[in-house]
Parts: sequence; C-alpha cells; structure tokens
Amino acid sequence: MEFFSEYASFLAKTLTLVVAIVVVLVAVAATRGKGRRAGGQLQVQKLNDFYKDLRERLEHSVLSKDQLKATRKAEAKAAKQEKKAPSSKPRVFVLDFDGDIKASATDNLRHEVTALLSMAKAEDEVVLRLESGGGMVHSYGLASSQLVRIRDAGIPLTVCVDKVAASGGYMMACIGQKILSAPFAILGSIGVVAQLPNLHRLLKKHEIDFEVLTAGEYKRTLTVFGENTEKGREKFQEDLETTHELFKGFVARYRPQLDIDAIATGEVWLGMAAQERLLVDELKTSDQYLAERAVEAELFHLHFAHKKSLQERVGLAASMALDRFVLTWLSRLNQQRFW
Repeated sequence: MEFFSEYASFLAKTLTLVVAIVVVLVAVAATRGKGRRAGGQLQVQKLNDFYKDLRERLEHSVLSKDQLKATRKAEAKAAKQEKKAPSSKPRVFVLDFDGDIKASATDNLRHEVTALLSMAKAEDEVVLRLESGGGMVHSYGLASSQLVRIRDAGIPLTVCVDKVAASGGYMMACIGQKILSAPFAILGSIGVVAQLPNLHRLLKKHEIDFEVLTAGEYKRTLTVFGENTEKGREKFQEDLETTHELFKGFVARYRPQLDIDAIATGEVWLGMAAQERLLVDELKTSDQYLAERAVEAELFHLHFAHKKSLQERVGLAASMALDRFVLTWLSRLNQQRFW
C-alpha cells in the first residue's frame, strides 16, 4: 500500500509539472503573438502526379520485369514527345470545403478563389469537393459568394458531393453549373430553422427578475430569459419566412430547372432521389470524376493553410488526443455489444 501511495504521489507531481510547463508555453506564445497576425500560404499539389504514383506502385507489384520495362519505355517515349510540343491540356483547379456550423472554411476558400482567378481561363475548370450539413445563414451566404466569383468570371464550376450538401451546403452546391453526387449522399434541406430555450417560468418560480431593455420595437423579439410575447413570436416567424424566400430565390436563380416550391420544404433526399428531382445532374463520386479528368487535363489541388501559433498548436494537439481517447473507448464499448 505504501508503494502505491508513493507512486500516486509521483504521478500527481509529474502531471502538475507538465500542466505548469504547458501553461507557461501558452502564456509566452500569447505574449509574443500580441499585435502580430498569423499569416498563411497557398499549397499546390499536382494530382496527376498522385494518380501516376498510385498506378506505378500497382504496376511494380503486378507486372513482370519485362512488362514493367516495356511500360516504362513507352512512358518515357510519350513524355519525350510531350516535351517537344507545348502542353495544350486544360487545367482543373480542385478545392475542398468541409463546412461546420459557422462555415469556418470560408477563410481559406476566399484566398484559394482569389489565387485561381488570377490565372484561370474560360477553358479551365474548378472542381469543389463539398461536404456540409449547413449552418448560419450569413456565414454560408459569404461562402456562396466566393463561388459566385468563379461563375461570374466565366470559369466552369463543378461541385462534387460525396456525403452531404444540405441547407447552407446546398446553397453553395447550387452555384455549380454541374453538380455530381454519390448515390447515397444527402442533399436538400432548403429551409430555415431557429430554436432557443426559454427559462422565464423557471426564473419566475424562484422569484428572479430578468429585465430586457430595448430601443426599437423589434430589437429583440424572442429571448432566453425574458418573457416572450405573441407579437414577438409572430415577428420572429416573419423573419424566418423572409429568409426562406430569399433562400428559395437564390437556389432558383442558379438552378432554374428545379420546381422550387416542391423541393424547398426542408426535406432531404439521397443522391438517387435527388437526381430525379433535378437537385443533382449526375451520380458520380469525386474520385471517379477526378480520375477521369486526369487523363485529359492537368489537375491542381489548392489549399490555403494558415500558420498556427504555438498556443493553437498546443490546443489542437490536446484536442486531438482527447478526441482519439474518447473515440477509442466509444469504439470498444460499441464492439462489446457484438461479442
């Protein structure tokens, strides 16, 4: 028992020391970062090289030495011929948007769009791999505006949805001249929702007053702690309806083939059903589409990466470690159900 007691004391001291070091590092980084804004840089990867590497690795394992030698010889000859003549292949710029409720990826998207518009031409193409279940109206409105820049510049825009493009996600997707979807991706949810709890009766029960003072009749329609009125609810609902009409008009502008009143009900559909309702143009995954385009075009993946400060890196590492811990134990608990 004495050994375990000493061991526990040692662990507690070690943990305290580690926490103290982390706190000091974060504090130092925060002090250095004051008044200095973190920058970023555009990262570009040629996807043709990626696909070529995949093929060559497979060929190396599958083909015989003679077959491999003949294949490499033919490739070298083709590459030599290509160098003699200037490349006339169109370019495809590939972007990714993984959306959260605040559409935080817009910070990167705006720089990526600015970069590609500086050299993209009408014969090129932009492919957006989009994954988002939607979120705040104003945030996704700004994200959609970045895609409108591409369309207004006369650059063909193709949107690929492998998993989900709903609500604000579909607000972005509808801007593409062509929308591709995996068969079981989720699309639609053209609607607006708002919800909030109201604790007024609980406060009143405990004789706690909460005052809401406003200048302007509709400055605050519904509140969490104050007493809501029928007039306030009606105004709040009116605002939702107005936003919904704007949403419908926006989608109808870029997808005029839609029966907008029939599909703007807030419902979602899987890819196959979405195609029947003209929400998407073709059932195809982004992997298939890009692999096909790589045969005839040069593909460039663009990603604007922000430089993270020390405290952000420390926080991210801690968050990832916690996520891995939780997911590991949830996975183990779930597996035990089937043992």
